[in-house]
Amino acid sequence: MQGTEMRGLGRWAEVRATLALAWPLALTNLSQHAMAATHAVILGWYSTEALAAGTLGANLYWLMMAPGLGTAFAAAPVMAQARGRGQRRGGAARGWVREMRRGARSALVATLLLLAPSLALLWQGEWLLRLLGQEPALAAGAGTYLRAMMWGLIPFSGFIVLRGFLAAMDRPGPALWVTGAAVAINAPLAWLLVFGAFGLEGFGVVGAGLASALADLLMLLALLVLIARDRRLRRFRLLGRFWRVDLPRLRETFRIGLPISGQMLLEIGVFSATAIAMGLFGAVAVAAHAIALQVSALSFMVPMGIGQAATARVGVLAGRGDATGAGQAGWVAIGLGAGFMLAMALLLVLGARPIAWAFLDVADTEAAAVAALAAWLLTIAGLFQLADGVQVVASGALRGLKDTQVPMLLAALGYWGIGMPVGVALAVWGGVGPAGLWLGLAAGVLLVAGMLLLRWRRLAEVPQELPSAAGA
Repeated sequence: MQGTEMRGLGRWAEVRATLALAWPLALTNLSQHAMAATHAVILGWYSTEALAAGTLGANLYWLMMAPGLGTAFAAAPVMAQARGRGQRRGGAARGWVREMRRGARSALVATLLLLAPSLALLWQGEWLLRLLGQEPALAAGAGTYLRAMMWGLIPFSGFIVLRGFLAAMDRPGPALWVTGAAVAINAPLAWLLVFGAFGLEGFGVVGAGLASALADLLMLLALLVLIARDRRLRRFRLLGRFWRVDLPRLRETFRIGLPISGQMLLEIGVFSATAIAMGLFGAVAVAAHAIALQVSALSFMVPMGIGQAATARVGVLAGRGDATGAGQAGWVAIGLGAGFMLAMALLLVLGARPIAWAFLDVADTEAAAVAALAAWLLTIAGLFQLADGVQVVASGALRGLKDTQVPMLLAALGYWGIGMPVGVALAVWGGVGPAGLWLGLAAGVLLVAGMLLLRWRRLAEVPQELPSAAGA
């Protein structure tokens, strides 16, 4: 590797650079999650059954999204390394602009190909959930929710590709503005579609799905408009000649993206399987799980943003030829993610009960039972916050090196080799009940975090090998 002509920043300068990129990405993630949390609150106020049905539907939705979302995320390291190579050559050559455009288009094409079967399965969501043993009434509600929500799947994936492009260009602001505006529009829209107002009849759980799909479409369109209006960004012509398939770049996108899809499928799958297993314990358990999942996922959005910043920072530095700087960027990001999640762990452990009640209507006859169980699940979630932050940032740093296959295998071992079996054993055979499933999740997350940290440490300690790590 030619690692001496351009050096990374000093440690504190790297902290500032990572934070400057990470905070808009984290706020974008928080805004996106705020829409899901808003739907959970609105459905919880509508009825416990609506919240349970929406939770089952949302878990299946994210599971079906994982294949396409992985290739959408693959655009970020491809474009970041392309930009780094352009910087290494002095920025004069236009080849890197073409590489970034091809990376974005190939990610969009790959995502469309992978999402087609997902949409077909989501249309049969009620049948799938009944096949998995869910109560017929909950499965029916979840199925109607999915048939409305699924139309946002392709726009949301396109938004992720464009957000990766903006992160690679150190321009995360437009995605933040768009998502913030979507949050402001989504809350009253979801309320109107769920409960009805101004003489219009509400649609219940279906209304929440419609609001989600409309928000996803508006975000994609708004981001396309902002990119087209920006003089520095529109020159990339990301959608120009979209119909032309670049087979070499498409193969690279699948090579990098499919393991990301696999890792996401394993991670989302274990949480979705937990939600489905919760359905065996009744609507109260599913509603409590929904609350704990929404809150823990909310805190997860910040280290996820730091991980996305790590992908861009590590990718640009690796493409530039600065292995030492890439290693430092990864460690800085991991430290920032760990620090934030330590604070969140204290908040969840100390404030579990009032947080749970914020999602519930006190007049609901089942609210007290849901709050008690949700508080216990939130306490367990607090105990694995640090590990969750470390694993997502370490994954992001490794993606910056296009190292995606080994992390996928480690996720398989941690989540499905340890986490899910332990959770089922505790919940069903150990007599712990719903909390046992979350204890299993904690065990899986701890193991994955440890293994990914060791993986990054091995690569970062041999800096001259960093750019070739993707083939390790």
